[in-house]
Amino acid sequence: MEPTTTLTRPPAPARPPERTRVFRLSDVVGGLSRALDLTEGQPVGHAQRTVLIGMRIAYQVGLDATDRASLFYGLLLKDSGCTKSASRTAAIFSADDIGLRQDAKLVNFSRPRESIAYLLRSAGGLRNARAAVRSGRAFREAAPEIVAARCQQGANVVRALGLDRGTSETIMGLDEHWDGGGYPEGLVGDAIPLLARIGCLAQNVDIFLSARGRDAARSMVQGRRGRWFDPDLAGIVLGLSDGDPLWERLDASDRLADSVGALEPADRVIQASEEHLDRVAEAFALVVDAKSPWTNLHSHRVAHVATAAARILGMPEHVAADYRRVALLHDIGKLAVSSQILDKPGRLTDEEFDHIKRHALVSEQVLASIPLFAPWAAMAGAHHERLDGSGYPRGLTGRRIPKGAQILAVADVYDALTAERPYRDAMSREKALSIIRAEIDTAFSPEAYAALIEVTRPQ
Repeated sequence: MEPTTTLTRPPAPARPPERTRVFRLSDVVGGLSRALDLTEGQPVGHAQRTVLIGMRIAYQVGLDATDRASLFYGLLLKDSGCTKSASRTAAIFSADDIGLRQDAKLVNFSRPRESIAYLLRSAGGLRNARAAVRSGRAFREAAPEIVAARCQQGANVVRALGLDRGTSETIMGLDEHWDGGGYPEGLVGDAIPLLARIGCLAQNVDIFLSARGRDAARSMVQGRRGRWFDPDLAGIVLGLSDGDPLWERLDASDRLADSVGALEPADRVIQASEEHLDRVAEAFALVVDAKSPWTNLHSHRVAHVATAAARILGMPEHVAADYRRVALLHDIGKLAVSSQILDKPGRLTDEEFDHIKRHALVSEQVLASIPLFAPWAAMAGAHHERLDGSGYPRGLTGRRIPKGAQILAVADVYDALTAERPYRDAMSREKALSIIRAEIDTAFSPEAYAALIEVTRPQ
């Protein structure tokens, strides 16, 4: 049973005076999409490469500027709903959801032999054939609901970012197949929105291209033409010569962001307000927290506490605002951790805990790749460090831990203690504070703890 909570989403703080900064929306969203690639079990840059493939098809088809813009952002955000299905998928198969999705992307489930082989691999081989059958049956029954929830969350993210309906439709129809065998609605042929048809084709081309090479990708397109894919769109991909510049751009991982940025609609290179950045951070925080049913709104609550604590400690308003954004995204690295581990009700093994510890580094790496967030990446990466060096991932001590990370640490621990978890009930404010207080000067900053007391004091 999923946990329940009486907590509501904390209100956003009053906005600081507006600062304007020139940035491409694709630079920010593209950087954050790299965490989504990890939770899908794909090589980093998958969503961005899908954009390059999809936009190449779009120009060949002759899409107008409005539809090209919708497709561009739809492909960049195509996996923003992926976390919604993570826990359920892991529970059905009793396995690593990331590995399951990675393997599933290469399977044609309309072919019984491929489906059976996948189920046996997922269940651990022939010895567990009965478990494989049970899991397969449960997944088939749940698939429409799982895909619908995934699509709906993706559409919610699109709306939160203020993007248009065409972008939502791109995401909603990504798993529909030309022959009607897809999900969530089983649409057939031209009933599938054109942008979604392009997206379905483009993402599968990159998956096979990355995993098995160009010949395998072409063979896959040929085999699924008229089944999964619009025959005319498939023909465009099959008609690309080996000398087409697209292949070189896809191979140039160090120039991927620039290649994608060059395709971004000109009107999206904007003078960004604080509100734009808040929207992005808030939207992706919802994606992160959906990874586990036990972390609903965790990032928003941590951000509320960390921001208020920063103000109490006299931080300038623009610094407090940036702290809030980083707090919202501090756990984005958890997208690279299996839900089987995140939702485990018992004690973690050493290997499982090692996986958990890596999430802080992944958070830092993702934020460091985005110029606007790079100055605060170390703060996100150090939110599990402790003053005495007992924390992770680097075992930093004392002043080597950024002040923002010290604030974020107490906010994160306090929320974790006062929220329900699969292995215990939620603690009271007093109990949580007493646990943190016992580690003042050894693990936690006295200054940050004092601010925490004020922030959480009943009104």
